[in-house]
Amino acid sequence: MKKTNLLFITVISLACSAGFPASSSGFGAPLIQWSYGGCYSSWCETGWYSSPAVADLDGNGTREVIASAYSIVNLDGANGSLNWRVASGHDRSQSTATNVGRTWPNVVIKDVDQDGQLEIISAHSGGYVSVYARDGYFKPGWPQNPVANELRGLAVSDLDGNGDMEILVTAARGSAINTWVYEHTGAVRGGWPQLSDANGYAWGVYNNNLAVGDIAGDGAAKIIVPSDVHYICAYNPDGGKIQANVMYGDKVWGKVGVWESLVPELRGWGACDGVREESYRTNFADGASVVADVNQDGIPEIIATGNMYDCNAGYPPSRYNAVYIFNADRSRFKDTANGFNWETIPVDTGAPLSEDYSVIESNQPNPVVVDLDNDGFREILYPAYDGRLHAFWLDKTEHHNWPYSVHKPSEGYYRFASEPVVADLDNDGFAEVIFTSWPAKTNSAPLRLGKLHILNYQGTPIHEVDLPAPRSSSVYWNGALAAPTLANIDDDPNLEIVINTVSAGVVAFEVPDSANARILWKTGRAGQTYKQNPALSAALAGSGGGTVASAPAGIDCTTATSGACSANFTSGTFITLAASPDSDSLFSWWSGACTGSGGCAFTISADSSVTATFNYVQPARTSATSYFNTLTAAYAALPVSSGGTIHARQFTFVENPNLNRSIPVILLGGFNPAYTDNSGYTTILGNLTVTLGSLTTDRVVIR
Repeated sequence: MKKTNLLFITVISLACSAGFPASSSGFGAPLIQWSYGGCYSSWCETGWYSSPAVADLDGNGTREVIASAYSIVNLDGANGSLNWRVASGHDRSQSTATNVGRTWPNVVIKDVDQDGQLEIISAHSGGYVSVYARDGYFKPGWPQNPVANELRGLAVSDLDGNGDMEILVTAARGSAINTWVYEHTGAVRGGWPQLSDANGYAWGVYNNNLAVGDIAGDGAAKIIVPSDVHYICAYNPDGGKIQANVMYGDKVWGKVGVWESLVPELRGWGACDGVREESYRTNFADGASVVADVNQDGIPEIIATGNMYDCNAGYPPSRYNAVYIFNADRSRFKDTANGFNWETIPVDTGAPLSEDYSVIESNQPNPVVVDLDNDGFREILYPAYDGRLHAFWLDKTEHHNWPYSVHKPSEGYYRFASEPVVADLDNDGFAEVIFTSWPAKTNSAPLRLGKLHILNYQGTPIHEVDLPAPRSSSVYWNGALAAPTLANIDDDPNLEIVINTVSAGVVAFEVPDSANARILWKTGRAGQTYKQNPALSAALAGSGGGTVASAPAGIDCTTATSGACSANFTSGTFITLAASPDSDSLFSWWSGACTGSGGCAFTISADSSVTATFNYVQPARTSATSYFNTLTAAYAALPVSSGGTIHARQFTFVENPNLNRSIPVILLGGFNPAYTDNSGYTTILGNLTVTLGSLTTDRVVIR
C-alpha cells in the first residue's frame, strides 16, 4: 500500500563550547599537533636551514610532509608517523645506504617532467642533487654529483617556458664555477656551469642565495646568483651574462661591484682607505636574493641582502646586514612618483651579536617581500645577526614596533631568528609574521629552547611558544634555523605551522580558528622563483562533480570542462578559489597549491596548479559509514533485531521498497549531501509497502 506520513519535527539544540582563550587577533595560540617527526627512538638528526615541504603526493586526499635534515623522510601529515625514509643521495632501493651529508636548502615538490605526478627534489653536502618519484625512488638520470662540495642552493623552475622544469644548484666551494643547471632528465643544460670565464666575479655560495625570475618581461627566466664576493652575477637561461645599465660602462652584472655608496660603484672601484664612502662594501657569501614587484607597478625588482664590511679594516668584524633593491639592469631602485629612492640604502641597521658558529649557529638574512599592512606596497623583512627581525617599508624606515628582537640580554645568551613566513591568519586584512628562533649552543643544563613566534603586522608579539625539548637526553638546546612552512596537513580546516627543528625532528603546530587564513609567504625562500604573468591551472577530480571559481575572475571550471582550466594572473596577485559541489556531491579536499579541506587562498608568483576533489554521495545511509544507492538496499542492511534509521538525501528514488521484517524503521528525508541538514524533501517515485514492522517518516514525498 502507499502510505504518506509526513511528520514535521523541529529540533532545538543548545551548544556550549569550551573556547580557546580570547585573543585580539581572532585566532588562538598555536598548539602542538605532533613532534619528533622523522626521529629515531632516542635521538634526532640535526636539522639545518631546510624548510619542510607539504603535498598530497599521490592525490588521495592525505597530505604528506617531506623534510630533510640528513635523510629524507615522508611523514603522515595528520599524525607525523613515518611513511618512508631514504638516505640522502640514495633511494629506497638502497635500504642500507648511509647519508651523503646534510641538507641545507629546502626540499622542493614539483612536477618536473609534466607527467602529471609530483617529484621530490633535494640537494645535499657531498655535492649530490636528486630527483625522486613520489614513492622515493630515483627518476631516470638521477642523482647527479657535480662536485664534492656541499650544495647549499637549490631552485626548480621552467627557464625556457617549454613546460618542463630545470633544476639549479649552487655550491659552497672556493671557485668561480659555483652554479649548475640540469634538465629534468639529469643532463647538464647547455652553457652551464657558470661562472666559466672572466666576464664577472664569483666565488662560493654559502647559503641558498640564488633566485630565478622573468625580470626583463621577455618571458625568459633569469638567474641571479650572489656569492662570496661583492658582486652579483646574473645569467640568461643559456648561461649568457646579463648586461648592466650603461651608467656602469660596458659591463655585465657580475662586473659591477656592490658598495654602500653609489660613488665607487659608478667609478668602478673604491680606495679601501678607511674612508667610509671608499671602504664599505657588501659581501654576498650568505646573501640571498628574491625577485618581487615591490611597488606593484608590473615591473619586478631584485631584492638582495648581504654583509656590509670595511675593506680597509678587513673581515671580521662585519658592520651590519645590508638590504638592496635593484632593477633588471642592475641600477638601484627609484620610484619618483611614490617618493621611494633606494639609490642610497638603510645603513647601520645593527651590528652582529656573534659571527662565530661555534657559539651560535649562523644567521641567514633571507629576504621576504610582502604587503604587511595592505597599502599596496610591499615591505622587506629579513632576520639579522643583531638578533632582530627587521621590516623595512619602501621609505627605508622601520615602522611601528619593528625591528623585533628575539635576543633578550637578561637571558645571558644570544638568540637568532629564522626567515619568517607571512599569512593573514584571521583574514582581517592585516598580515601576521610567523618565525622561529634558536639560542646559543650549550653542552650542559639548564635547557635552552627556541620559540615559535607570531607577531602582528606592526611587530607586536601575539604568541610566543617554546619548541619541544631535544629527544636526546645528552642534548641541551633546541631551536629551528629554517623558516616554518604553512599548510593544512590534516582533515580539519585549520592551518598548521610545520617546523624542521635542530634537535626535535619535524614539529607541527595547529593554529585554532585559522580556517580562512590568507597565505602571503608560505615557506622558506618562497620568492626564489618568479614569473611576471604566471599561469594557474585548476582541475576537478573524484567521483562527484562541482565548480571551481577564482577571485579575481579567471578560473571557472566545472565537471563538464575537458581537462584542466587555466588562466594567467599578474605576479603577486592574491587569489581565492571557491569549490562548490553539485547537489549530489561533497567537496573533499584540495591538492597542489592548496591542501586540506578548508579554504584555498594564496599569492601567486610562479606557475601553479591546484586540484579540487569532489566525491559523489550515495542517496541513502544507515550510519556515517554505510551508504547505499537505494532505499531497498539500506533497509536490508538494518539489524534484524532492532531495526534502525535510514537517512535519505534530497533525491528521487525510482523503486518500490517493501518493508517485510518485524522491525521498527525511521525514514528521515530531505538531507543535504553532508547529511547535516534536512530542510528539503526526498521523493519516492513508486510504491512503498509496509508488510511487517512499523515505519515513521519525515520529509518524504511518495508519488
